[in-house]
Amino acid sequence: MSDFYVAAQTVPLDPKRPLLIVDADEVLLRFVAGLEAFLESRGLVLDLSSYRLHGNVRMGSTGEALLDVEVSALLEEFRSELDSLEAVDHARSALSELAPLLQIVVLSNITPNQAPARVRNLRRLGWALPLLCNSGPKGPAVAALARRAAPPAFFVDDIGQHHRSAAAHAPDVICIHLVGDDRLKPLLATAPEAHLRAEDWREASAFIRARLAG
Repeated sequence: MSDFYVAAQTVPLDPKRPLLIVDADEVLLRFVAGLEAFLESRGLVLDLSSYRLHGNVRMGSTGEALLDVEVSALLEEFRSELDSLEAVDHARSALSELAPLLQIVVLSNITPNQAPARVRNLRRLGWALPLLCNSGPKGPAVAALARRAAPPAFFVDDIGQHHRSAAAHAPDVICIHLVGDDRLKPLLATAPEAHLRAEDWREASAFIRARLAG
């Protein structure tokens, strides 16, 4: 069995069990905190006054913003061996509670080349979960996964456009908008398509367990 997949139809799923589809960055893993540490080691700082990276990476000594091409190169370097991110608060306990109740798949917008490091990171935190590599809006992948599992299916992500895409392609999937880093929460408006804007994984887990019981 592979550790990661590039096509939804190849992810191993039990058609008789419900499904939880979760994003990685800022849902399971503290991406921004890890990026900040990476940048600080190079004398750079991340300005979190808006939810974007290009234009917000600055020289620590002068405050001057790096060029977009420089930021893209730094992100590529950071992601190439990204296996040391810490878990979002309460994510580990929540997934431990939910694992007996449904099957869990990680759906992340990363390249196949970046996937092995991400799998190492997840396993270091105790998550031996299948990882599906995606590009662009996630709705088609969410729909393809949900079709192969028993209802209900749940989708947890921090980005509004992915909830819009999921609602368009998989309207029966229950969407939960969750942002792991407290500093980012005010920067991201609640996705109107989401069935819940969860404050944290404790609230998300309680909601999912209630839906499964109901």
